[in-house]
Amino acid sequence: MVVGIVSDTHGDRRAMDALLALPAVETVEVWLHAGDVVPDAEYMGRMTDKTVYSVAGNCDWPNAQVKDEEVLYLDGHTIFLAHGHTLGVRHTTELLREAARDAEADIAIYGHTHVVEIREAEDGILVVNPGSLARPRDAAEGSFALMTLHAGEKPHVEIIRMARPKIVQAEVHEPM
Repeated sequence: MVVGIVSDTHGDRRAMDALLALPAVETVEVWLHAGDVVPDAEYMGRMTDKTVYSVAGNCDWPNAQVKDEEVLYLDGHTIFLAHGHTLGVRHTTELLREAARDAEADIAIYGHTHVVEIREAEDGILVVNPGSLARPRDAAEGSFALMTLHAGEKPHVEIIRMARPKIVQAEVHEPM
C-alpha cells in the first residue's frame, strides 16, 4: 500500500493542485494530512477519489469536528498521526513517541516544524515528518512523503521535493 503524507499546506491550493497533478502520486491509495490547514485535507478529498485522514494543527483551532490525534491501522502497521504542536515537537519528539507507544503504533507521523524528518528512534518507532508543502523551513522547495507499507515489513519512506507553483499574471492592456 502506498500512503501519501502531507502537512502544513496552509491554504496553498496551487501547491495542492500541483501535488495532485504529479505522476508520482498516481499510486497513492490513501492520504494522511498532519494538520495546518484542515480545509486543505477536505479539498484533497474532493479532488481525488482517495480517502484522506487528517488531524488539527495549531492553525485549525478550535475545530470540534477534527481530532488532534488519530490512530490508523493500514496494511499491518499502526500509525499515530498528530500535528505535534501539543506534544512539543519543536524541541523533541519524545512526547510524540510516548503517545505512539501508548497507541502501540510502529509509525509516528507529525508536522508543525515544516522540516523533513525520517528516523527510526531507539524505541523502534519510525518517526516521519513530511516537511511543509507550502512553507518549508529546510529547503526552497516544498515537500511531501510517499510511504510504502507491506504487512510484516519495515515501511519505506521517500521524500519528494517539488518546485513551488509560479503565479501566472496576465497583462492587462487598456483600450486606446
